Amino acid sequence: MQEKLHFYYTNDLHSNFSQWPRVARYLKDEKAKKVAENTSCWLVDIGDHVDRAHPIAEAFMGKANVDLMNDVGYDLATIGNNEGITMSHVDLHHLYDAADFQVVCANLHSTAEAIPEWLQPAVTIQSINGVRIGIIGLTAPFNAYYELLGWHVSDPHETLKNYVKNLKQSVDIIILLSHLGISEDQEIARKFDDIDVIIGGHTHHLLRTGEHINRTIITAAGKHCTFVGEVILTWDHSENKLIHKEAYTTDITHLAKDLQTEKTLGELTEKANNLLGRTIVHLENSIEVKWFQDTEIMQKLTDTMRRWTNADCAMLNAGVLLDQLHAGNITYKDVHRICPHPINPCVVKLNGDELLEVIRASFTKELIELKLKGFGFRGEVIGRMIFSGLEIETEVHANENESVKVVMFNGKPLDQAKTYTVATADTFTFGRLLPEVAKSETKKYYLPEFLRDILAQTLRDDYR
Repeated sequence: MQEKLHFYYTNDLHSNFSQWPRVARYLKDEKAKKVAENTSCWLVDIGDHVDRAHPIAEAFMGKANVDLMNDVGYDLATIGNNEGITMSHVDLHHLYDAADFQVVCANLHSTAEAIPEWLQPAVTIQSINGVRIGIIGLTAPFNAYYELLGWHVSDPHETLKNYVKNLKQSVDIIILLSHLGISEDQEIARKFDDIDVIIGGHTHHLLRTGEHINRTIITAAGKHCTFVGEVILTWDHSENKLIHKEAYTTDITHLAKDLQTEKTLGELTEKANNLLGRTIVHLENSIEVKWFQDTEIMQKLTDTMRRWTNADCAMLNAGVLLDQLHAGNITYKDVHRICPHPINPCVVKLNGDELLEVIRASFTKELIELKLKGFGFRGEVIGRMIFSGLEIETEVHANENESVKVVMFNGKPLDQAKTYTVATADTFTFGRLLPEVAKSETKKYYLPEFLRDILAQTLRDDYR
């Protein structure tokens, strides 16, 4: 006898709730079909379901996301970095208290208190006809953040060494729920022969029909749940082994929505608006926001960040503010609307030459006009860089490019041998946007505060 095992999965929704009613309808329908056929079926999420860029996720600190997953009927989930490092320790500790599904993450450890009751390193599930399936979860080890929040994420490969061998002795199939990214998934498939399936996420890669490496099939469904993934495993009971592995992703953007889910989201939106509706400040005049010019609000925000971090100087890109603030009562909802990014302040150490190179790069059109996606940034373009604690003289050339002539700190030119502390958005500590910042050997992240918390403080201090 052969038995089909079906796993439907989502990854990296990032609170894109406009798509969620379609996800709900598709998964509910597919699960109902499999139940009617008496076929084994599980619904799985691979993390970054929560993204505090959305007001619902912000207002309910991710718990509304969990309720929505409960309603759909999820069976298993692991956590992503957006669940892990964008909340305080207490908020993450209680995020899944009401989850009707099992949360699996083998490399997340609490250093501040006992581990949450919902957190399991690995679980064993069983098919209708008795096939035993071991599920392990892993999340990306952003320990520069996690350890400031009272958590530690152990090395994924070392964690797998500790779990896979023992798990293999008691199960027939091993599946890894991996919020590590495509490169890590491929490397794990090459190293661990006993892992049959890796369902991935984090790097938003889309594998329409899966990828086979050694004995392992790897799959992932992109981002924002425009695709939903499915893994189909065929177990031969007479031979007592797994004989076939398939993985597919389905574009659901054209499918019907679940009307009850859509109604629920409307109710959650109204409740979120109320929760975020407390007044921060009353403005007599509107505040202008411009991405490619110096503005008062950006200067004051950058000044606040410098003082708040006690850095020598600060730099912040104008693209972090998405819209103006109109005269009248300004609420936390307004602050969230114009600064939705899960971006934290960070202080790096740069010598004078490195700082000068960063400043020069920040005035190039290539950086100012860069349309950035990712690294926590939820805006459109980087925008003009605003500085605090530095006096910068520039000149504009005939081709309208602007270049740096002189940079002064405390009335003196930058000293190439001196080390300066520079506050900025943590966005620039990743990738190659500003290499000197990314390569700095000293980075101090400030958590759990986001830039919008600094913006709210700026409004209280400077606009009363």
